[in-house]
Amino acid sequence: MELGNVPQPQYGPGLEAPGSSTPGLVSMVHGFLRLVQPRGLPIELIADLAQPQSEKGSEEYVKELLLYELGFLVCAAIGLLFIILVPLVGCCFCCCRCCGLCGGRMYQKQGRRMACRRRALYGSVLLLSALLLAGDVCAFISNTRLSQAVSGTFPNINTTVDNLGTYLASIPQQVNFVIDRSDVPLDRTNSSLQNIGPLLGGTIISGIRSSVDGALGSLQSLLGEIETLAAAFGTISSTQGRLEELQGNYSPRLGNLRESLGQTLQRCGQPCAGVSPDGVTFTANYSTVPSVEQQLEALGEVLGSSLAGDLEKVNSTLEKTPDEVQNQTRDVVTKTQDQLGLIQEEIRSLQQQLPLLDAEESIGDVIGNVTSVLDDFQQPLTDLDGIRWNVCAFLCCLVLLVVLCYLLGLLLGPLGLKESALPTQRSCLSNTGGDFFMAGVGFSFIFSWLLMLVVLLTFLLGGNSYMLVCESWRSQQLFQLVDTPGLIPGFNLSEALGDPSGTLNFSQIYRQCQQDTALWETLHLDQRVSLDELLNISQYTEEISAAFEEVNITLSPISLLSESQRDLLLNASRAAQPPNFTHTLQQLDQTLTLVSLQDLATELEQLVDKAGADVKQDLQDGAAELRELDRELQASFSGPLQSLKENIYLAQSRAAQLETQTKTTLDTAKETQEFLGREVVNIIKNETWAFLEGMLDFFNTYIAWAKSSLRRDVARCKPIAQTLDNAEAITCDYLLDSLNAFWFSLGWCTALLLPTIILAVRLAKFYRRMHIADVYRWGAAPRRCRAWGSPSGPHCAALAAAPSPFWAPPPALILFSPWFVPGTRSGEEGGAEHGWCCHHEGALRGCCCPRAA
Repeated sequence: MELGNVPQPQYGPGLEAPGSSTPGLVSMVHGFLRLVQPRGLPIELIADLAQPQSEKGSEEYVKELLLYELGFLVCAAIGLLFIILVPLVGCCFCCCRCCGLCGGRMYQKQGRRMACRRRALYGSVLLLSALLLAGDVCAFISNTRLSQAVSGTFPNINTTVDNLGTYLASIPQQVNFVIDRSDVPLDRTNSSLQNIGPLLGGTIISGIRSSVDGALGSLQSLLGEIETLAAAFGTISSTQGRLEELQGNYSPRLGNLRESLGQTLQRCGQPCAGVSPDGVTFTANYSTVPSVEQQLEALGEVLGSSLAGDLEKVNSTLEKTPDEVQNQTRDVVTKTQDQLGLIQEEIRSLQQQLPLLDAEESIGDVIGNVTSVLDDFQQPLTDLDGIRWNVCAFLCCLVLLVVLCYLLGLLLGPLGLKESALPTQRSCLSNTGGDFFMAGVGFSFIFSWLLMLVVLLTFLLGGNSYMLVCESWRSQQLFQLVDTPGLIPGFNLSEALGDPSGTLNFSQIYRQCQQDTALWETLHLDQRVSLDELLNISQYTEEISAAFEEVNITLSPISLLSESQRDLLLNASRAAQPPNFTHTLQQLDQTLTLVSLQDLATELEQLVDKAGADVKQDLQDGAAELRELDRELQASFSGPLQSLKENIYLAQSRAAQLETQTKTTLDTAKETQEFLGREVVNIIKNETWAFLEGMLDFFNTYIAWAKSSLRRDVARCKPIAQTLDNAEAITCDYLLDSLNAFWFSLGWCTALLLPTIILAVRLAKFYRRMHIADVYRWGAAPRRCRAWGSPSGPHCAALAAAPSPFWAPPPALILFSPWFVPGTRSGEEGGAEHGWCCHHEGALRGCCCPRAA
């Protein structure tokens, strides 16, 4: 009986993930949060806080809570210091620069390693700018992903809710399927009852035939042997008559031919003396073949009796058994069908007694309320997220502005810088690059506190949410917290789910639902409702069994052989023994005539040449007649002789086994008759009970299948676990991971602003145009000038570049700088050249002479 499998619902597609993804960044955020918060969820602390009356004081709670949040508090303190100090430092830095301090004086001391320092600072700023740009890109991607997650949250929630609704709607459908499948055993049982005659009667016939068929087969085989033996004896008798007739017909011809040949040979004389016609006569006398009329008469009595018809009556009696069973079981069929109707009503009532349907209704109401609340909040949250995206995008643009300033400085500064130019004579392009560095520094001081404020707020919100919910979810600590008794005052999960044992907990339900276990096992519904009692139909099956006990099926008597038929068969087997055919068979093995007519004809033909002319023709005619007669004898006698011989052998072989076979068959028939008289009633009873058990097995199979289906296949709760997993994925993988990736990226950029400020300020001085020069290229004195002078002044101002190979200070410096003093040099060729000498720290630093003519 094929009951099929409980149909499982088809659910919608899974969650739709946001388009952008930064798995590496998310992993870094998770690692940072675990570093900040290495402790697990404080289950005991939360459980104590949930208790209305606790022995601990508020100070202890605050201490434990602060200890748990220590990592976040330290990060928050650092962030607050950043928010307060960085703007103050920026203001102080700006004031100092305006006063010419902190590098604000437009003078740059020159040295031999200036190029190396510039390149090192350039590479550092370039690297930090690249990191800032990467962080800003990650922040923008995370911001976009957060918006995608928010916009996709409601479709994902709707899909999840729809799948959960599909699951709940499938529960009554599956229950109805299990109940409706009860029609299968009912239909099978009704069909069996309506066809009780062929079914039960057929099994009864099979039980009887298993013994009767052997005896019937033996008897029919015995009759076949008798018929075969009778046919053989009949053939012997008819063949004997035919041979006697043929022998009577051909004997005169043989006699006449023999006399004619004798006369011809006498006339032939001496040449024919060696040939004799006496052998032209029949060898055997077929009238001496023993008669088989007695055997034919004995066998004919058996074949002419009613034995074959009586055996056919046994078969016809057995074939009438289904009709007799059908007629004699009408009452029990009616009673059984009434009980089947009661069984069907009992199974149909199962639908109102299963607690699964109550759970489906209650959870369905909750889902409806959640759906309505989500619909109300969808538009406001979407609008609010749009504002959030704009704000976060603006912050990303601020970071991008700083990065662009630095990149423009890195691009324009080297393009406009010349190695040979003095700091006071740097190009506008190089000076613009330096100004961009200072602009980036200014923007960093202006906006960094705002960036850190946003990072701090989102860090506290997103980081704490992730560690409290997501991390504790994945470590199963959140389940332990939910399973803590008394966490929610007045709420008990076991009581809410109707579990009398009180052993149900959230973790257990979640794990079993992940394994796609049915709700019946997950919620321990066997402790509330016993399926054995709900599906107990024993009272109806007992009524059916009692009705079948009253059935009394009787069949027509079956008689294989009567006593007279037994005696007839025994007498026939004895009387059917064949006579002695030994002499006959010896005669049949000999030739038809004493001599071969063909050989005699050959001898006569050989005598033609030796005999006289008067007998030659007679000898030839005699030889031809011998050959012709031989052909006729062979054609006439060969068939009957062969048939007679074969039937004699057949009769001898069959008759030799007939008596033994008859005794064995009669013994078998006797045993079978005794078995029928003794066991037919038991066969009927056993087959009736087997038929009853077969019907009840339909119900037993269905009941076992229904129990198994309700316990294992109906309401498989993986969609519930999937709903929780989807909620965790939406909250953690999409929303919180995107939010955390945003503040991490933005905080990354904000933290890098500080070293970038320092390095950019240092690097800007290598590109900006200085107001005061510091000469650093001192070489040998010109060929026509010799350095000399006396100490004067504490230090020398930088000289402006003059056409190589001579240097001369600009007129303004000559007139107003006290460290440039006129001097006189003597040239190598004689004559004095007037120039300018620079003294610093009491030593002559260099002299400048006019270009030689």
